Amino acid sequence: MLNKLTTERRNPKSMQIDTKSINEILQMMNQEDEEIPSAIAKEIPQIETAVNFVIQSFNQGGRLIYLGAGTSGRLGVLDASECPPTFGVSKDMVQGLIAGGMKAVTDAIEGAEDNETLGGDDLKNLSLTAKDTVIGIAASGRTPYVIGGLTYANQIGASTASISNNKNSKIGEIANVAIEVVTGPEIITGSTRLKAGTAQKLVLNMITTTAMIGIGKVYQNLMVDLKPTNKKLIERSKRIIMEATNADYDTAANYLEKSGHNVKAAIVMILLNCSLEQAIEKLKDANGFIRQSK
Repeated sequence: MLNKLTTERRNPKSMQIDTKSINEILQMMNQEDEEIPSAIAKEIPQIETAVNFVIQSFNQGGRLIYLGAGTSGRLGVLDASECPPTFGVSKDMVQGLIAGGMKAVTDAIEGAEDNETLGGDDLKNLSLTAKDTVIGIAASGRTPYVIGGLTYANQIGASTASISNNKNSKIGEIANVAIEVVTGPEIITGSTRLKAGTAQKLVLNMITTTAMIGIGKVYQNLMVDLKPTNKKLIERSKRIIMEATNADYDTAANYLEKSGHNVKAAIVMILLNCSLEQAIEKLKDANGFIRQSK
């Protein structure tokens, strides 16, 4: 069946790639990558549905869980790991599962992706509930580990979405919504870490970023729930406060300290000229949205 998958076909443009100069190879890769955004654009309605699932899960105390194998699994783990420092959420709120476990992030675990039961078992171990959203990722759209996970998630009543790089994918048939970004044959036949992987990363960026905006983690275009855990992030936090309030550097630094390094609270304190306790209460009443706390 592999020969029927777009991602497994030979790319006629790169048949002689091994005879090309370094510059020619780079130009070829760049030209192929230029096709990715337009392929994603066709799937925006489906991506929107997935984002709505995620926001609904977050609002009811649920989680977003990515499920994949190989490159797809690693991309899910990567996107999940970047949410806590960027948006100040717990590491449990967005999680990435990869066939073979976390060791598979750096080492190939032979046969793990072919185990359909394992996908469901990994979700059981996370105590999956109907409040959660599960997004299965597989370039081929037919990875057994992902199929098993999505099937189990449906049984539990969780919201499900799939991301693949082939039309009419098996995981698309199982999921509540199918995101199928057809990026075409890779310049190295079957190497879906290239265009397919790039497309997947872009879609994951869109899903988590938009969902976090949807629950108040962004004010204007500033990541106001940033956790200032090192010197660089402390300085970035001060700049965020300055941008959001038009305060000078010293004022921003002062309120960052007053707020106990709570960037969002510091902004509300300045904007509304209130105490930390009042700022926290106003944010609570506004479900974390700075605009609504005014």
